[in-house]
Amino acid sequence: MKILNLGCGTKVSSHPDVINIDWSILLRIRSNFLLKAAAPILLNGDRLRRFNSLPDNLMVHDLSRGIPFPVDSVDVVYHSHVLEHLDRGVAKGFIAECARVLRPGGIIRIAVPDYERYCRAYLGHVEFCAAERDHAAIAEHDTFFEPLLTMSVLREAHGTSTQTAVRRFIENLFLGDARKRGETHQWMYDRFNLSWLLQSCGFVNPAVCTFETSSIADWLELGLDCDDAGDEYKPESLYVEAVKAFT
Repeated sequence: MKILNLGCGTKVSSHPDVINIDWSILLRIRSNFLLKAAAPILLNGDRLRRFNSLPDNLMVHDLSRGIPFPVDSVDVVYHSHVLEHLDRGVAKGFIAECARVLRPGGIIRIAVPDYERYCRAYLGHVEFCAAERDHAAIAEHDTFFEPLLTMSVLREAHGTSTQTAVRRFIENLFLGDARKRGETHQWMYDRFNLSWLLQSCGFVNPAVCTFETSSIADWLELGLDCDDAGDEYKPESLYVEAVKAFT
């Protein structure tokens, strides 16, 4: 099979069927001979560890320019926690581009933050606070807003915020803030609007999966929705698969 892992960042699969595609700064450093040689100076800590663990099946490409594959040429398109970073209007074009490169009968698998789950947790805590009048619970109520709002109002990129003051200044100066780097959330999805989006772009039979279930053959061997220990990589995600319709 030919499987595209779009917008992968450093969450990549070394499986030979997978092509990991992204425009992240770490992949761009790796694709440049001089920058790759300077990586131990440019990177530190966890960044350097992730850089050194990257496999060879990488493609450095700006996906805002489309997916660099012909029509009907791939079997599976996968992306995790990418769609919510796109403006609502851009997202539909991106899904249509996924449909373009998939062969008829090919599978798209999408993982996004599950907005329904966040909302249920928030409303459940509202009811608890109202019923119990528990001051400790009320004092912690803001924590139930965080999954809903934090990534939408983020100003500084998370990775940069953990660096030293000098490195933070340089990274913010040259790379820009969180929105410029595409780290903020521009829209959110649940099982209904994500399924509708897929159907509006020519996909059929949308179905909710778990991180370890899929109609993709040998899914768990790819290691895309689980960590090295086999646990869920992005807890509280919504996983939806659909099939490109035969025309």
